[in-house]
Amino acid sequence: MPMTEEEKSKCQKIIHGHAAAAAAGNLVPIPALGLAADTVTMTTMAMALAAVLGGSITESVAKNMAINAVVATMKKQPVRLIAKEISKVVPVVGQLVAPTISVAMLESAGWLLVEQLVTEREKFENIENVGTVSGGHNFRYEKKFQLPNPD
Repeated sequence: MPMTEEEKSKCQKIIHGHAAAAAAGNLVPIPALGLAADTVTMTTMAMALAAVLGGSITESVAKNMAINAVVATMKKQPVRLIAKEISKVVPVVGQLVAPTISVAMLESAGWLLVEQLVTEREKFENIENVGTVSGGHNFRYEKKFQLPNPD
């Protein structure tokens, strides 16, 4: 089932809020601390996004998803990651550049997570049995997904 406008709106708010939190964590001019802040933020973001999409995931699964999303984003944008970590060595400038890059990376990684979660949800859209069903990434559904009532 494709995402509803309400789900997209909630996901956007979650992603933007967590990206802002990661930016705050990247204000500290210590190399590699920003990556840790990004990973922690992505973990909580994954759990929140799963809840919006009607499922639930454990913290360890969310952490694995977060790490995978950060790695995928780093592969797509390696220059940004390098620039982010190197910029922390430069006083003041680094404190402006690192959070900006972190926001861009988390926005991108957040939408990658949404795509993964929607894909997992769609795999189980046609399940006839109501009950707890496990999808990939241990994404769990408490009931069969149904289209919203048109009324």
